[in-house]
Amino acid sequence: MERIESVIVLSEEDPVARALHAIWGTGAPELAPVDGAPPRALAPGVVTLRRATLHIRDDDLDRRLPPELRAQRPTLIFPSVHRSRSGVRCLPVHPIGNPGPDAELGGRPGELVPTSPRLMASALRRLAEGAPADFPATFEATHHGPSVGLPAFFVEVATGDDDRPDPAAVRHLAEVLRDLEPDPGDRVAVGVGGGHYAPRFTDLALRRRWAFGHLLPRHALDAAGPALLARALNATPGAEGFVPARAQDRDAFAAGGTTRWLRETEAPPRGDPPRFSRGSPGGARSAGT
Repeated sequence: MERIESVIVLSEEDPVARALHAIWGTGAPELAPVDGAPPRALAPGVVTLRRATLHIRDDDLDRRLPPELRAQRPTLIFPSVHRSRSGVRCLPVHPIGNPGPDAELGGRPGELVPTSPRLMASALRRLAEGAPADFPATFEATHHGPSVGLPAFFVEVATGDDDRPDPAAVRHLAEVLRDLEPDPGDRVAVGVGGGHYAPRFTDLALRRRWAFGHLLPRHALDAAGPALLARALNATPGAEGFVPARAQDRDAFAAGGTTRWLRETEAPPRGDPPRFSRGSPGGARSAGT
C-alpha cells in the first residue's frame, strides 16, 4: 500500500465538506470501510473519508481507522465552514484542542491534539497565495475538538453565510488540499499570546520559515497558567520552543521555565512576500469553528 500522508475528513453535516466532495467526486476505495465508508483515493498519498458525524464531535476517529492506516500516523485534515458572529470573510487554519476546562465545541476539557505544524504552514501559504479577493488566509488559535490521537488540524471557509460557502473560495480550497506538502526547511514552534485570530503568527509563517503547532491566545494562558505551555510543546512535534506574539506575552510567562523563548528573526525570510489579501479578521471572535 502506498504511504498515506493525509486523510481529509468530509463531514456530511458540513457545507464546505459537502461542496468539496461534489468537486472531487468519489475516488476508488483504498482500504477497509470506516463505519461503512472506505477511505478513497484523491491524490498520491492523500485519501478522503466521508463521515456522517459532525467533525467537532467525531472523537476518537483515529481509533476507527484501519490498523494499517493508523500505523502510518497520517495527518487528519478537517475542512469546515467557519462560523463567525461578525460575518468575517477569511480562510482560517487552526490546530485542535481545548486549552481550558471547557469543551463546548467538542473534544475533551484541557486536551490538546497533536499538531502537524509544517503541513499547517503549507496550507496557510497555499491558501494565501491564490485566495479570491477579500479572502485573507489566517491562523486561528487552538479552541475546539474533536479529540483524536493523530496529528490533525482544521482548514475553513468563512463567508458570513453558514449554509452557502463562497464557491470560488471552496474551489481554491479544493485545489490546495489535493497536493499539500510540508516544507522541511521550516522551523517549528508554539505560538504564545495574542487573540483568537493570530495575525502576528500568520505574518511570520507567510514571510519567514516558521511553522507553528499550537497557538495559545493570551486569555487561555491567563486562565490555565504556565503549565499549558508544556502541554502545547508536547503536542507540537519538532517544536524548538516558543515564539511570543509580543514581548509582554513572553515576559508574562517566562517564569514557567518550560523551555527557551525564540526570537522571530531566528527563522530566515521566505523571500518575496506572497500575494494575499491584506485585510485581517482582526479581533472578531468565532462563534463556531
